[in-house]
Amino acid sequence: MNTIFRKSMLSVAGLAFAGGVFAGPIAAHANPVDANPVAVAVQSAAPKPQGEQSHITLNDEQTANVKAIIAATKKAGLPERAAVISIATSLQESKLENLGHLGDRNDHDSLGLFQQRPSSGWGTPEQITDPEYSTTAFLKGLKQVDGWQDMPLTDAAQTVQVSAYPDAYAQWEQQATDLVAQHWNS
Repeated sequence: MNTIFRKSMLSVAGLAFAGGVFAGPIAAHANPVDANPVAVAVQSAAPKPQGEQSHITLNDEQTANVKAIIAATKKAGLPERAAVISIATSLQESKLENLGHLGDRNDHDSLGLFQQRPSSGWGTPEQITDPEYSTTAFLKGLKQVDGWQDMPLTDAAQTVQVSAYPDAYAQWEQQATDLVAQHWNS
């Protein structure tokens, strides 16, 4: 029985070898496969928005501020996710309105789209109320957060902003995502 088994195995091996010898040269002369890699855009799935989502209707000034945030994000060479985090943060902090001094209603000396404070080193009042400057300052802080691209939006925003309401940013993620999708390529 060993002899029959051995002969069977040798026959199978011989067929495999012969197939390789004959197929090899034929395959070598077939049309070559394009060896250039194909670029495929794979966008990591953004985390699902956390909790109940809020939404406001934007006026022309607020829409202009969305566009300014997106422009500053692109200028900084950052991806759409950075713009989503920035817009959600601004929606929470100012409803995308470039806030000046609000008197008694003001939280300390907070100004601009992100309620940044001159006394905390964010810049002068004139700088903080410039949408490009304030966005760039926010993004500079965001870039210093290890892993910001993959963390929940509210955690990334809170790490930069240090708000008394750290979970409040999450409610704006869907609207911010929609706004970036609408205006990123416009």
